[in-house]
Amino acid sequence: MSTTILGISCFYHDAAAALIRDGEVIAAAHEERFTRIKHDFDFPRNAIRFCLEEAGISVPELDSVAFYDKPFLKFERILFSYLATFPRSFRSFMQAMPLWLRQKLWVRHIIRKELSYQGEILFMQHHQSHAASAFYPSPFEEAAVLTVDGVGEWATATFGVGKGHHLNLLREIRFPHSLGLFYSALTYYLGFRVNNGEYKVMGLAPYGEPRFLNRMREVLVALPDGSFRNNMRYFAYDYGLRMTNERFHRLFGAPPRKPGEELTQFHRDVAASGQALLEEILLNMVRHVHKQTGQQYLCMAGGVALNCVANGRILREGPFEDLFVQPASSDAGGALGAALFTYHQLQNRPQRFVMKHAYLGSRFGPDAVLNYLQQNGIAHERLPEEKLVTRVAEYLAKGKIVGWFQGAAEFGPRALGNRSILADPRRAEMKDILNEKVKHREPFRPFAPAILEERLSEYFEIDRPSPYMLLVARVKKPEEIPAVTHVDGTARVQSVNERQNPRFYRLLRAFEAQTGCPVLVNTSFNVRGEPIVDSPHDAYLCFRKTQIDVLVLGDFLILDRENPPLDNVHNSFRHKTCASDAKMPEPVRNDASV
Repeated sequence: MSTTILGISCFYHDAAAALIRDGEVIAAAHEERFTRIKHDFDFPRNAIRFCLEEAGISVPELDSVAFYDKPFLKFERILFSYLATFPRSFRSFMQAMPLWLRQKLWVRHIIRKELSYQGEILFMQHHQSHAASAFYPSPFEEAAVLTVDGVGEWATATFGVGKGHHLNLLREIRFPHSLGLFYSALTYYLGFRVNNGEYKVMGLAPYGEPRFLNRMREVLVALPDGSFRNNMRYFAYDYGLRMTNERFHRLFGAPPRKPGEELTQFHRDVAASGQALLEEILLNMVRHVHKQTGQQYLCMAGGVALNCVANGRILREGPFEDLFVQPASSDAGGALGAALFTYHQLQNRPQRFVMKHAYLGSRFGPDAVLNYLQQNGIAHERLPEEKLVTRVAEYLAKGKIVGWFQGAAEFGPRALGNRSILADPRRAEMKDILNEKVKHREPFRPFAPAILEERLSEYFEIDRPSPYMLLVARVKKPEEIPAVTHVDGTARVQSVNERQNPRFYRLLRAFEAQTGCPVLVNTSFNVRGEPIVDSPHDAYLCFRKTQIDVLVLGDFLILDRENPPLDNVHNSFRHKTCASDAKMPEPVRNDASV
C-alpha cells in the first residue's frame, strides 16, 4: 500500500505545497503562482488543491501532513529576542504579536480547518526541512549537507551528513548571527526590498569594486572554526523594524538609499563588498564542513544557496568533488523537505527519489489551451512540434522576443524553459530592450543563457551540467553572446538536455541550425513585481501588456497583439475541487499583506 505525504510551508514568505508518494515527488507548487501575489505567504490552499488533483486523491487519503518548521520554537526565539532588547523592541513587538496570536501559533488548527483533515500532522525543524530538500533528492548516496538562510526557529545555518535515507545535522549557528540576515541588511541599506531584492544586490555587485571589504569584515566576522559572528552593534533586525542602525550608516558614511533613488558608484561598491564577504564566509564554512565530515559531495539549501555567484566559487575553489543545490532553496522548498524528512527519517523508509528536473507545477493540455483561445476569440495557429520550433527559431533569429509557455511549471524561482521569455543572445541591445520594454526593471539586471548541454564547455568555463541555473561561470565567447554576458564577463548558465526538457532542447537545436549559436536568452515569464506566469491566461495577459512579439502556448502560436480587447478576455482556468474534497475552499485571490 502506498504512502502519501503532503508538505506545507507558509506564514513567512514563499508559501508552497509538495506531495510525495512512496518517496517520489508527484507535484510541488508555489502559492504565489495561483494568487498572483509575489512571495505570497498565506496558507497555500491553491497549491494544496493542485497537488491533490495532480495525485488524483482527496484529503482523507493523505497518510500524513508535514509542516516545515516548529512555530512554538520560533515564537520562543522571538519572545527571548524582544525581552533581551527591551525597550527598543517594543514597537516591533506590538506589530508582530497580533499576527502570531491570531495565526502563526495555530498551524495545527488551521491545517485541520482548511483541509477538513483529521489525520497525522508532523512538524519539522526549519533547517531539517531545508537539509532534507537538499540531500534526499540529490544524486548522492552519501554527502555533507549545508543549509544557510536568514533564520528558522533559532538556527540560521546548519551542517551535517546524509547517508542512505538517514540525515544527521551535527552543528548549527544561532540567531542573531546570520549570513542571510547580513545579506538582507545589505539589501535594505541599498534600497531594495528585503526577502525580494537580494538577487538585485548580487546582480549589482559586479559593477562595483570591493573597497569597503574591511568595513564589511567589521560588521560580519569570520571565525577560525568555519562559523561567523554578526557584530550586533551595527544591526537593528533583532529589535526593530529596520535591518541596520545609525552606527552602520556612519561606518559606511551614508544613510540607507531610499527606493527609487539613483544608484551611485558608492552603492555599487557597497554591493561588491558585501557580495565578496558573503563568498569569503561561505567558502570558509564549506572548507570547515569538508574537514569535519570527510565527504566527497555537498548538498545545499536555504535562501543563501540561491546566490549562484557564490555557488560557482564553491564548485571551483571548494574541496568537494560535486555540488547539488536544491532548485527551490527558499522556504518554498521547505514544503518538499518536510515531506521527504517525514518519509525517510521519521518513517524510516529507504526508497529515494532523485530529482532529475524541476517541472513539478501546473500543466495544461492542448484541449484546455484550445478551449481558452476559442472562447476568447484569440487568433492562433496550431503547429506540429517540428514546424513549431522551426518557426519560433526563425522569429528569434530575426530579433523577436518570444513568450514560451510549455508543460509543467517550474518549482523554484528560476524559469527553466517552460515559463520563459526567450530572445537572441547575439544582439547586444537585447539586454536593454528586455529590461526596459518587457520586464520593466532596473537596467543593471543581467539575463541568463540557456545552452545545449553538449555545447556547454565551448561557451562557458564549467565542466559539468548546470540544469537549474544555480551556477555562475565565466563566458568563453562573450563577443558571440553579449546579451547574456554580465559586466564582469560571467553568466548564470542553464544547460539543457533532451531528457529533461525535450521541446526546449529541440528549440535550441533549431536556433543553432539557423544561426550556428546553441544559446538563447532565457528569463522568467513575468514582469517586475509579479510572480512567474502559471496559466495560459497569465501568459496571454503578460504578452499583451508588454512588448513580447510572439506567444507560444503549448502547440499554439499567437502573433496578434491587438485583438481581442483585453476587457473581453476571461480566465477560464480554475483548479477543480476533487469530487470527495468538497470542503476545501475554492481558489481565491489573496489580499493578505505581510
